[in-house]
Amino acid sequence: MSKKQKTIQSEISLSGVGLHTGNNVTMTLKPAPINHGFAFVRVDLEGKPVIEARAEYVVNTQRGTNLEKNGVQIQTSEHVLAAAVGLDIDNLIIEINASEPPIMDGSSKFFVEAIEKAGIQEQNAQIEEYIVKEIISYKDEETGSEIILMPSDEYQITTMVDFGTKILGTQNATLDTISDFKTEISAARTFSFLHEIEMLLEKDLIKGGDLNNAIVYVDKELSDSTMQKLKSAFKKDKISVKPNGILDNLTLHWANEAARHKLLDVIGDLALVGMRIRGKVIANKPGHFVNTQFAKKLSKLIKLDKRNNVPQYDLNEPPLLDIHQIMDILPHRPPFLLIDRIIELSESHVVGMKNVTINEGFFVGHFPGAPVMPGVLQVEAMAQCGGILVLSTVPDPENYLTYFMKMDNVKFKQKVLPGDTLIFKCDLITPIRRGICHMQAYAYANGKLVAEAELMAQISKIK
Repeated sequence: MSKKQKTIQSEISLSGVGLHTGNNVTMTLKPAPINHGFAFVRVDLEGKPVIEARAEYVVNTQRGTNLEKNGVQIQTSEHVLAAAVGLDIDNLIIEINASEPPIMDGSSKFFVEAIEKAGIQEQNAQIEEYIVKEIISYKDEETGSEIILMPSDEYQITTMVDFGTKILGTQNATLDTISDFKTEISAARTFSFLHEIEMLLEKDLIKGGDLNNAIVYVDKELSDSTMQKLKSAFKKDKISVKPNGILDNLTLHWANEAARHKLLDVIGDLALVGMRIRGKVIANKPGHFVNTQFAKKLSKLIKLDKRNNVPQYDLNEPPLLDIHQIMDILPHRPPFLLIDRIIELSESHVVGMKNVTINEGFFVGHFPGAPVMPGVLQVEAMAQCGGILVLSTVPDPENYLTYFMKMDNVKFKQKVLPGDTLIFKCDLITPIRRGICHMQAYAYANGKLVAEAELMAQISKIK
């Protein structure tokens, strides 16, 4: 059964402090259009730069997953991203007036509550989901941390942690279905060991930390000097260690809360892949470094899979639009009408085809001894296919012309020869606005990707 993309119904704001900076932060969650994904917007900076939540922008994983694009940073992105994934959100704008979201209580609980309060809205576009068909893995040989992704009927995650300490030994946590995220995972708080806290204090970090937003496991003797530093840092008159080895009087939500928080982090970090995942994740000793390295690997595999995932269609079936119906929409005519059929058409994508024959006019002069379809005409054919998509949004397409505005990342992979059947697939990158169509286009022949391009065009009414 097909599923629709989702965003939130209305904007909602949260305020708090950044864990490491200690600065007051306001974060506003806003609805986003279809195929937008997750993106952070730094509203405190000139031009309000956007940092998309993508694995390629990960620059640092010390104490959180930190993103950077064009010199603009977002720190500790994982908790709010986990909340979005955990509530089945696909598209979300995250406006923030600082470099890191508010830490709140160190979990995703408050972000989940905010999203639910804003309301969840279904959108008129199908979800994009990566269906795992074979085992994919990544291992950090230095630490032994490993992530394995295997086929499954739905998105599942298991984390196994072993910190090698008496106070916090081996723990496991499992999420069998993402719909259980809210009740089983979202309230799991971040944690640290006492020796890490001392190091962070020495580096003048965790300025926003207190005993309400981080579980501190005491893995060493608490000296008087350390006690004084902690009292000052956490603004407490008295600090003690409970029998379960946790600093002060914090009560665990679950005995395996540490493993559950690691699971939360895995979800947030793998959100950087940029699409839903249908598969089972098994993470052994996960951390932000191995999580994001795996996300980068998976992103590359998905990109490669997209390029090589040749659409399969029964070309003997009647087309959605034949050549006569195409000419009712497009102003082009032979020899510059370069598509023969439209096979699929939705609000966000179009699939068309062309039979390349030896009697094409361009073969007369383009390497007549070894005829090859010119690359520029392959781009033109993809654009004409996209033209059907944009012209389908107006009631009188015969009164419009389509003009190129821009083309980027044009690549030609294989030669197109007489006798080839070209399949074109164009997907919107952003929704059509003011007659402007921004799309990713692919051309396939003989079971291979032959060309791709990012195209932008605009329709203009004939005067």
